[in-house]
Amino acid sequence: MRGPADEEPGLDPGLPDPVEDLAHGGRRRRGIYLLPNSFTAAALFAGFYAVVMAMAQDYERAAVAIFGAMVLDSLDGRVARMTHTQSEFGAQFDSLADMVSFGAAPALIMYQWSLHGLGKLGWLAAFVYCAGAALRLARFNTNIGVVDKTYFQGLPSPAAAALVAGFIWVLADSQVSGTHIAWGAFAVTAFAGVSMVTNVPFYSFKAVSLRRSVPFITMFLIVLLIGLIAYRPPLVLFGLFCAYALSGYGLYVWRRVQGRSVSVISTSTDEPDERGLHG
Repeated sequence: MRGPADEEPGLDPGLPDPVEDLAHGGRRRRGIYLLPNSFTAAALFAGFYAVVMAMAQDYERAAVAIFGAMVLDSLDGRVARMTHTQSEFGAQFDSLADMVSFGAAPALIMYQWSLHGLGKLGWLAAFVYCAGAALRLARFNTNIGVVDKTYFQGLPSPAAAALVAGFIWVLADSQVSGTHIAWGAFAVTAFAGVSMVTNVPFYSFKAVSLRRSVPFITMFLIVLLIGLIAYRPPLVLFGLFCAYALSGYGLYVWRRVQGRSVSVISTSTDEPDERGLHG
């Protein structure tokens, strides 16, 4: 299963693990594993629940549900690898769940909360976001073997969903009506949608090892961040994902200025499955 991560956050499930089924004449079928797929199903439910809450005009719960889907989506891939239960079914199920939770749900919630006041421009912005998420997920699935794992190609769909949901959560928490800030909602939605389909590199955090020792100050900063999130979750989370969304463009400009390549397509042929892909 592929975690988020946007997409998700950046966790590919690995190769499928076929299982022999002797009860059907020795025919081979794909295994369906309960534990990791349960996390994916829970993430899918969170995305669906977010839409239901938006229809009930409870936008704070809708936004929180999107963040809940992010957490669950970040766990399914890790659980699959830890328990050696990767499967092709899990990878496909995860992509479909991501499309609902991080594609359709944020677009529909933003439209219901604010964009409907802009008429055709409103639903066009929502569609651009939804289409951007679909294209982002399709490109991620087809480019797994050739993209440098240190970076994502374009803004991950979970981060884009967090940007949209965080914007709604901050303003709903401050009792600001969505119709009063429709153009701001338009800008955030369009930015998130377009950012998913760009070639701008976004750091994937895959190089971070949880098994390595870290300086004492790092642990203090983590504790401080947890305290800040607990103090004002909407504002801090939205701020963090705004910074992440802008960081890719900053990296893009910095690489351009340095005369370095901005492509995240790997040129290494060290891995056997990459040989012949760059010729």
